[in-house]
Amino acid sequence: GNQVYMQYEVTPAGSKELSLKVLDMGMGQERNAWFTNGNTTSYESTFPTVMKRLYLTTGVKPDQALMKRFLPYSAQLNVDETKDLEKAWKAIAESLGEDSGSLRERILPLSALFSVAEHSRSLLFALSDGALPSNSSGGYNLRLILRRALAFIDRYNWDIDLAELCRLHAGYLSGQFPELSDNLDDVARVLEVEKQKYRETRARSKQITSRLISRNVTTDSLVRLYDSNGITPGLVAEEAARIGKKITIPDDFYARLGELHEKGADKRGEIRADETDPVVAGLGSGVPKTIISYYEDKKTDHSRVLGVYDCGKAYVLLESTIFYPTGGGQNSDQGYINREFVDAAIKNAGYVFHRINKKAADIPFKVGDTVELKLDDARRLQLSQHHTAAHIINGSARAVLGNHIWQAGAAKDVDKARLDITHYQQLSDDDVKRIEGLANEIVEKNIVINKFVERRDIAEKRFGFRLYQGGAVPGLEIRVVEIPSFDVEACGGTHLDFTGQVGRIRILRTVKIQDGVVRLEFVAGRAAEEAASEMQSMLREAGRLLGCKPEQVPARADELFSKWKQAVKKHCKVDKKLTSTEFFKGDALGETCRILRTQPEHVNKTIRRFLKELEQA
Repeated sequence: GNQVYMQYEVTPAGSKELSLKVLDMGMGQERNAWFTNGNTTSYESTFPTVMKRLYLTTGVKPDQALMKRFLPYSAQLNVDETKDLEKAWKAIAESLGEDSGSLRERILPLSALFSVAEHSRSLLFALSDGALPSNSSGGYNLRLILRRALAFIDRYNWDIDLAELCRLHAGYLSGQFPELSDNLDDVARVLEVEKQKYRETRARSKQITSRLISRNVTTDSLVRLYDSNGITPGLVAEEAARIGKKITIPDDFYARLGELHEKGADKRGEIRADETDPVVAGLGSGVPKTIISYYEDKKTDHSRVLGVYDCGKAYVLLESTIFYPTGGGQNSDQGYINREFVDAAIKNAGYVFHRINKKAADIPFKVGDTVELKLDDARRLQLSQHHTAAHIINGSARAVLGNHIWQAGAAKDVDKARLDITHYQQLSDDDVKRIEGLANEIVEKNIVINKFVERRDIAEKRFGFRLYQGGAVPGLEIRVVEIPSFDVEACGGTHLDFTGQVGRIRILRTVKIQDGVVRLEFVAGRAAEEAASEMQSMLREAGRLLGCKPEQVPARADELFSKWKQAVKKHCKVDKKLTSTEFFKGDALGETCRILRTQPEHVNKTIRRFLKELEQA
């Protein structure tokens, strides 16, 4: 094996010595299995059932005598260390007494088959853990190896089902990793969606590649083509061959792609979790850390002033506070210190600062004074309802869509909230209805919500890494928020005591914000009641515009849309009078949005435009 001594962290500013040094012993059980079985490669020892199936399915059979002679030289073909692979192939062939072209024809299909086997296992583990292929971050690498496997399958015209390979891997590994078998249906669905995307890319690649191959094709242009359109270099070579043009694909193509994305990540300069807030950075030095009381459900309290700082506005530091500071995607509490309005609370380095829109010199209390704290309890309740609702929706989405669902981001404000989840495609109307329906079932059950602080290792052992929906949190202890048998998360936000206190949950809309991430905007409690009232007003206005009852709006909107398309788009003569009287049972506004292909806030504007254009047609 090999040993790696990790002593430094590479940062944009240079190397930083680690406080905890790590020795990584690169031994691995797979090497032991390989050596003790005496096989020519590790693949037959590591996943024998998969290789047996692949040999049978493809008809590819390794020439063991050739492999024993070839493998000692194979390290010379490492793309990271060999500049001229063509020269290396010729040198190896000469050493073996083989023709270079013939040697490649016998080795490369086998190499591709090994890659398909290995990539399918990597995909199984990653997808089972909730990772998804995408065009960014780690998801980019997943899509890269998936499409590389599919490209090999296409190149050699193999009848290989990656989902079936994953099942074979899971079965063989069930003794060590039984959880892999629990997620096979989710894995199969993700692979099918990705395969369909790959096929669609192939279908549209002809027009794009035809323009490219009419010019000089460079390695950089191949890299850009894959990065922007997902078109593999193999597809470009195929199209070029049809017109008698040869495209040389660099052996280190995929390594160059990886380097491109590593450089992109460095340029983005992601914000570290331990970076300080620039407004209050350095304030509070020499003063005891703030004692937090915002989990105690107090509406009023008293505390001693430890500091008043002028940073354009006054930032007040107290000995203790009931004000929850902005964090974890939740906006801060507001309220009063004596009679001074606190418009935000900000936490930094263990201190909670209370922002007041005045100069520090104009604050009527000073260091050492005891002051009264009073929360805007209606705001706190609404923020807590939205935060607890986010946990409920996250659990509901996972139950409806599959175990690949993880929180990718969240924001909770007073008027509405949002939850970003990892998912491989846009949500259907049925998906949204099922998620919302289950969420409200959890509310109606009025389940007790457990909130407690636990040692990290104990919490992880008890609940697993599902705890970290919002990302890993620092510290030896973590605060756990648990809805028993439904959802559990490490969370520092304010939450209710029972799910029934959340009130009605309503998902307003969903949108795919990036590849592999879907955003759900929602409201709960009083905000949901206000949203429902507003939507009823919209529906009544739509009925007035269309000259019908609110329950008849969907059918009347459908009639309007149909006549508008005929008259405005196709320039046909139509009877402009709207006569539909069909009643709709259910979410009439939602159905109208679906028909008109717009959002609720734009429904009446859309109806007005269609009516005007229909009249003028």
